[in-house]
Amino acid sequence: MPTFPSKAEIEQAADLLRAGRLVAFPTETVYGLGANALDQAAVRQIFEAKGRPFSSPLIVHVATIAMSRELARDWPEKAELLARRFWPGPLTIVVPKRPIVPDVVTAGLPSVGLRVPAHPVAQALLQAAQIPIAAPSANRFTELSPTTAEHVRESLGSRVDIILDGGPCTVGIESTVLSLAGPAPRILRPGMISQTEIENLIGPVETGSGAESPGQHPRHYSPRTPVILGGSPGKGRGAHLDFRSMPSSPAAYAECLYRTLHDLDHQGYDWIAIELPPDTPEWTGVRDRLTRAAHTV
Repeated sequence: MPTFPSKAEIEQAADLLRAGRLVAFPTETVYGLGANALDQAAVRQIFEAKGRPFSSPLIVHVATIAMSRELARDWPEKAELLARRFWPGPLTIVVPKRPIVPDVVTAGLPSVGLRVPAHPVAQALLQAAQIPIAAPSANRFTELSPTTAEHVRESLGSRVDIILDGGPCTVGIESTVLSLAGPAPRILRPGMISQTEIENLIGPVETGSGAESPGQHPRHYSPRTPVILGGSPGKGRGAHLDFRSMPSSPAAYAECLYRTLHDLDHQGYDWIAIELPPDTPEWTGVRDRLTRAAHTV
């Protein structure tokens, strides 16, 4: 069983956030690299630590639906329905932002992505800090996302002031991002909350990438080892093959995906070949991460 941070560690992390420092913390999706979302200088440190371009917006984590309304210029009925159904949980809702949210958080866009995370350590940190926390994944830009505290240490090292260890993440891939800032609801990034689940609640939803969402770089979520989709690159590339059997359910597959890729990346192999799972709605988030991991540009 994982050892969760003590109350003193949570309070220390909250103090660091309020002082403009960086804190890595677990969510149910992946570990986040957090800063006070209302402190422009603190948020800039996130981009510098990750090597992330300022053109990529950040998701803002909040403790409650009420806190999300304080940051939103417009909070439509569909946002309320989605928040009450899926929060706390792996859904990010993009809505028009209030001026209180610095432009550096949103890449200069007039909208902001908001999420209430379900992980108890994330919730404890948000409650202790009493501020919204801007947090992308706690890793170098385009690299594999971290689902353990050790992954954070390997990727960011001393670039973060404190790492709260809450054990392995249970969802395992980043949140679904849904925009309500345009003329029609649109999924910008698929995740483990599917289009079908969302449409069952609010009606028709469009799909497609957009600048309002993180994770849109063609090559993303990538190990150092080249990833090949659909099979091996041919015989004769190596005498040793290491076969890993992945779970047959989307949720179990997503939970162990990054952890498995981190492990394989440490082995020094020439390549990692992955058979794509079915092209069905419940697998869309996993297929998106695998496709970006294998992109060579």
